[in-house]
Amino acid sequence: MRALRTLWEAVTTAIGGGPAARSLERLVAVNVLEAATRLAAQAFLTALPLLMAVAAFVPDTLQNLLADSLRSVVGVRGDVLDEVRRTFTTRGTAKNTSGAVGLLVALVSATAFSRALQAICERCWGLPRAAVRVTAWRWLLWLLVWLAVLLVQAPVRKGFGTGVVSGLALSLLSAVLLWWWTQHLLLSGRVTWTHLLPGAVLAGVGTVLLGYLSRLLMPVAMARSLADFGPLGPVFTLLTWLIVVFLIAVTGLAAGPSVASSAWYARTTRPPRGRRRPLRPPQHP
Repeated sequence: MRALRTLWEAVTTAIGGGPAARSLERLVAVNVLEAATRLAAQAFLTALPLLMAVAAFVPDTLQNLLADSLRSVVGVRGDVLDEVRRTFTTRGTAKNTSGAVGLLVALVSATAFSRALQAICERCWGLPRAAVRVTAWRWLLWLLVWLAVLLVQAPVRKGFGTGVVSGLALSLLSAVLLWWWTQHLLLSGRVTWTHLLPGAVLAGVGTVLLGYLSRLLMPVAMARSLADFGPLGPVFTLLTWLIVVFLIAVTGLAAGPSVASSAWYARTTRPPRGRRRPLRPPQHP
């Protein structure tokens, strides 16, 4: 512990007290690795079961679209993709066994994921926890919007048939907008849109680039884990991938406040002369 503290003091002394030092201090305060692992676990334990529950009730066209979107985001193919398709197209048993009550339970359980993400966003900005009466409906709304965005990832990344370049542009734009709106929603509007933009850009661009990189790396990793460890192999690979995704996202969100408070960002976002408005700092409930 003393060695780590000495190393940290040496790093902060070397980079001084500028934006880089503030960003590092924020990353340490947020504890990005622990936060990413927590989000990955919540996504794996609650969000994925919600996807399977939803797939049991939607038409075949939406099931295939959901499987294609997961392939686009995660990069699975071959035997693993066939297994994913079988999972999302086995609707009879799940529909008859759980029914609408099971779907509702899965949706409510998945709010643990959005609650964890809200806590991390509040930690990034140093805000206290908002009251449940203010945030409960926001957890459900975020989940519904997240499901809708995930559903259309396959056509978005293909640019709706217009090409790979437009698909990349649409993917970047949609990811930045999603993370921008996510912070605003889960923080209950306590931070201005302008201050939330840097974190949204960092998280959105980072996760999209990782998604494109996953197309190259994940098929090999999935196939190897399936061959070496059987059906459990891809499970471990997927969980590792989720940790990396949220590590990038949380790092971007944690660095956002430092960028937003920097002098150059204030100059960049300053309204023209005569139209200057005071910046509203984060408000505590």
